[in-house]
Amino acid sequence: MSNLINSKIKPFKATAYKNGEFKEVTEQSLLGKWSVVFFYPADFTFVCPTELGDLADYYPQLKDMGVEVYSVSTDTHFTHKAWHDASETIKKINYAMIGDPTGTISRNFEVMIEEEGLALRGTFVINPEGEIKVAEIHDLGIGRDAKELVRKIQAAQYVAAHPGEVCPAKWTPGESTLAPSLDLVGKI
Repeated sequence: MSNLINSKIKPFKATAYKNGEFKEVTEQSLLGKWSVVFFYPADFTFVCPTELGDLADYYPQLKDMGVEVYSVSTDTHFTHKAWHDASETIKKINYAMIGDPTGTISRNFEVMIEEEGLALRGTFVINPEGEIKVAEIHDLGIGRDAKELVRKIQAAQYVAAHPGEVCPAKWTPGESTLAPSLDLVGKI
């Protein structure tokens, strides 16, 4: 997976369910803005709705930051619609829910569990040029935190806008950053 950092997203074409409609999504859809591609194992499960609901709660803030969100599982877009209609938690989702029944997108991002036909919990932050800047993969039983994802995106956006600066651990907007130099070696 380490070779995914700074790599360009690979081509794909899929159908997503978003705001009551089916929409085509390709790798080109992710260009020109910051994007999050959020893989999860399957619809109608246990940990997945908690994560997707948490992400839905932060979606307005992410939109304000210029970030679009795409959730992906190996279910179909039809299953995404059925889940959206059946679950109060999933009903609040306004971001695209991409169906990846062939596993193409899951394989592109190296999260496919081949023997199960499911994706691991993978989170990828992609810059407007289509380069992966954050890649995080969790085991199926470990849920993610959208608040921490927001912080990571804020740091990625800051670093992109301020060449020569880096964000230390636990950095949040408004806090001090670092300018790597010989003077800092051994001083932190």
